[in-house]
Amino acid sequence: MKIISYNVNGIRAAEKKGLFEWVKEEQPDVLCLQEVKAMPEQIDLTPLESLGYSWEWHAAEKKGYSGVATFSKKQPDKTVAGMSIERYDMEGRILRTDYGDLTVLNCYFPSGTTGDVRQAVKYDFLDDFFDWIKKLRKTRKKLIVVGDYNIAHEEIDIHNPKSKNSGFLPEERAWMTKWFEAGFIDSFRYICPEEVVYSWWSYRANARVNNKGWRIDYQSVTDNLKSHLEKAYHLTNAKHSDHCPVCLEIKV
Repeated sequence: MKIISYNVNGIRAAEKKGLFEWVKEEQPDVLCLQEVKAMPEQIDLTPLESLGYSWEWHAAEKKGYSGVATFSKKQPDKTVAGMSIERYDMEGRILRTDYGDLTVLNCYFPSGTTGDVRQAVKYDFLDDFFDWIKKLRKTRKKLIVVGDYNIAHEEIDIHNPKSKNSGFLPEERAWMTKWFEAGFIDSFRYICPEEVVYSWWSYRANARVNNKGWRIDYQSVTDNLKSHLEKAYHLTNAKHSDHCPVCLEIKV
């Protein structure tokens, strides 16, 4: 199974930059998009449907904001939008799709870059998400949790490790450590322990051209899937967004 996760920073804008043609070339089995910033009726999805994809969508109540969408060649057995916590679900942040005994969670974690209020929301989300996953694992043993976590975990994951900005704060990094100590594997770092590569670049100061980025997009897998991991890599040549896609190939 080839799973691609991609924060497109607006699916309508990304489509105008050739997103759907790119999907046709890559042919992922599962495509998880974050920050779609649209309702499904606002974009013509026929090109993806013609490639054999079915889709599931969890939009934010606020127009032009947040939202996640999952496209898959195999119809999911079950789909669940959100995690039954209204303050997050109204922002369209979590979309679950089950394929047999495998569950893919398409996630867009909150950002805290706009100030203390949203940073507090981010911390609450991290705690609530951790508890929700703990409960989910009692019935769904094999999880792949992909998406924009909005956190760079280690110094290798950020061009400026002296940063004191949201996304690289000690509390956020400690949460990531707790996450990976609680039975999850950072699939990319497991396969590529020393590789320096980023998944997001600011639009400012030619950051992408100068490769001054952050690795904030992940594909975590439960440790019972470790032996199934085959490849994990970043598709840095895809430029439909300020993020690049991350890809995981796994035997299922």
